Amino acid sequence: MARPSLYPDTREHILATGEELIHGRSFTALGLTELLSEAGVPKGSFYHYFKSKEDFGVAMLTRYFSGYRERVGGLLTDGSVGNGRERLLAYFQQWLDNHARCEAQSCLAVKLAAEVSDLSEPMRVALDEGMLAIVQRLAACLREGQTDGSIKPSLPPDDTAYALYSLWLGAALMYKTQHSLQPLQAAMIHTQGLLLPCSAA
Repeated sequence: MARPSLYPDTREHILATGEELIHGRSFTALGLTELLSEAGVPKGSFYHYFKSKEDFGVAMLTRYFSGYRERVGGLLTDGSVGNGRERLLAYFQQWLDNHARCEAQSCLAVKLAAEVSDLSEPMRVALDEGMLAIVQRLAACLREGQTDGSIKPSLPPDDTAYALYSLWLGAALMYKTQHSLQPLQAAMIHTQGLLLPCSAA
């Protein structure tokens, strides 16, 4: 039985339903019949908004990264959280806390990165662009931390942001295989060491 829509826009409703269903399976295993049945919309509605399942996947990833930047990435620009270093640590602490609360399924990027990158070039590009946007926001926060004196100026912001995101993405993948917080806790210790206050450097 189809669930009532919480979204007035049919396209948004289909995307939200698809993201929820994919958490329990792979993208390739998600059939359009199941998706449309769960969303309670006819097949014609799907093809009105999406040219193909691949096009739907690209739109779903674009939607996910846009929402992610608003929900989580806001920590990196919220001055009330603290200086640049404190905002970066708060961002990664939330990443760790989400896994500790078993909310890791919300990370669609981690779930789909390995699966679709070799299957769909448009989806790979959508993943790459979404991840790079997060790296750029991390780099901007690093620069702000260097300006406010909370992060040592010797750290190259772009390379450091790329390395940190890669570290945490890898830790999230290891969490999925180990069902243990240890990889993320180790990533946090390394991040804290890298982002030592200038006074302690």
